[in-house]
Amino acid sequence: MKKLDVLVVGELNVDLILGSIMGFPELGKEKIAGAMTLTLGSSSAIFASNLSSLGARVGFIGTRGEDTFGDLVMSSLKKRNVEVEQIIVQQKAGTGVTVAMNYEHHRAMLTYKGAMDELHLADINWEYVQTARHLHLSSYFLQSGLKADCAKLFQRAKELGLSTSLDTNWDPDERWDRELFEVFPHVDIFLPNEGEALLISNSETVESALEKLATHVKTIVIKLGKNGAIAMQDGKTHRSNGFEVTTVDAVGAGDSFDTGFIFKWLHNGDIDQCLQFGNMCGALSVTKAGGTAAFTNPAQVLRDFENYFGYKEKTLTP
Repeated sequence: MKKLDVLVVGELNVDLILGSIMGFPELGKEKIAGAMTLTLGSSSAIFASNLSSLGARVGFIGTRGEDTFGDLVMSSLKKRNVEVEQIIVQQKAGTGVTVAMNYEHHRAMLTYKGAMDELHLADINWEYVQTARHLHLSSYFLQSGLKADCAKLFQRAKELGLSTSLDTNWDPDERWDRELFEVFPHVDIFLPNEGEALLISNSETVESALEKLATHVKTIVIKLGKNGAIAMQDGKTHRSNGFEVTTVDAVGAGDSFDTGFIFKWLHNGDIDQCLQFGNMCGALSVTKAGGTAAFTNPAQVLRDFENYFGYKEKTLTP
C-alpha cells in the first residue's frame, strides 16, 4: 500500500480576509472593514488541509518564505496532519499573501506571490512522488517557476503510476495560455469553475465548454457554485445540484469541492457520488470564515453533513 493517498504540488500563502467593508476601495481614501480573518490560504493548501481532515493521507511539495506567514502555513498544515517535510524554505522571497475583500456573494482578491514563484521541476523529489497514489496541482497560472514544465510533471507522475487532477484557478494575466493544453493529456480529472472553463475553452455556454474540454481530458468537472456542478465522463453528461446553506465566507469553496470529489473518487465512488460529495464539501466550506475552518476531523464533518444535508453515514470511507 502506498504511504500517501494524495500528493499536492502547489502554491502556499496566507489569506487576509476582510468583510463588512464600508464601500469599495478608492485611491486617496480610507475605508473601514468590520471583520477580519487571517488564516491558511492558497488553493493547494486549502485542498490539502481539508482532504487530510476527511481522513486521507496527504503530503505537500511547495515553497514558503522564512517569515511569520510561512510559520503560520506550516503550523496550520501540521495541525491537519499534512506531511510538510518537502516544503522548501526560500531565503530570497517572502511567503505569499492574498488579501480577499468580501462583498456579499462576491469578492476581490489581491495576491503577493513571493516564494510560490520559486518552485521548479528540479525541486520535485521523485522518490517521494512515488509514495503517493494521486497527484493534485492547483493554481497553475500562479506558479511561474513550474508552469512551463507542468506537462512534464504530470507526464512523469502518470509514468510512475499515479492518477492526477488539476484545478488551474484564475489567470491573473487573463491570457489563458494554450500551453495548458499540453498538460491535459496527462490529467485524469480537470476541475475548473464556470468562468475558467468558458475562457479556457473559448466557449459561450457551459455545455459547449464541457464538450470541448472533454476531448482533451478524461473527466471534466465544471463547478457552478451554489448551482452545483456538471461533469462529462466517457461522453456522458452528469449533473448534481448544490445545497442551500447560509454563506459566511466563500473563500475556498471551489477547493473544498475538489476535496470532496477527489476523496470520494479515491474511494471508488462513481461520478455521481463524487459530484454529490464535492457539492457537500463546497457548501460546508462557506459556513465558516476561511477555506479550512469548516473541516477539522472526519467525525465533525459527518455530524455537519447530517445536520446540513441529511447525509447519514457511520464513516466517510466505504
